[in-house]
Amino acid sequence: MTHLLLVRHGETIENVRQIMQGQTQGCLTEKGILQAEELARQLAGEPIDAFVSSDLKRSFDTCQIIARPHQKEIFTTALLRERDWGDFTGEFIPDLKDRVWPENVESLEKLKERAAAFLRLMAEKYPNQTVLAVGHGIINKAIQAVYHNKPMHEIPRMANAEIRRLEVIYRGER
Repeated sequence: MTHLLLVRHGETIENVRQIMQGQTQGCLTEKGILQAEELARQLAGEPIDAFVSSDLKRSFDTCQIIARPHQKEIFTTALLRERDWGDFTGEFIPDLKDRVWPENVESLEKLKERAAAFLRLMAEKYPNQTVLAVGHGIINKAIQAVYHNKPMHEIPRMANAEIRRLEVIYRGER
């Protein structure tokens, strides 16, 4: 069994400005850095075997701060990238309310396939270990939806620098 500590990155400039970040790099705000530092303090005494992050800067920077007291390397994976919002990327979120979704937005099916692949990777690469993984709001929601076998709308939204704990057993599914 893999003990997965799933974390959403700290607050970004784009979060504050309500910009659809998608797979852009993003930049932590001072508050986002403080959120990551607080999480690092909370987890400093907890045994964590591995640190995994999305390869996007906002998640990597958050993970780097949290991992610092543990003095461990960070493994990055594109599986943890945020949903690709296609032509909506970079747009002001409130302006998108009644717009028709472009065809190049990553489908929920593809997103959940990535989430399942991530869970398999964690179980296969880190059996019987505790792993802290820093991702993004929507991909983390997809991971939890796959894990709990629930629709994504039933998974509560994660706040910046929030942590959720999952116990992953890989048996060809989940």
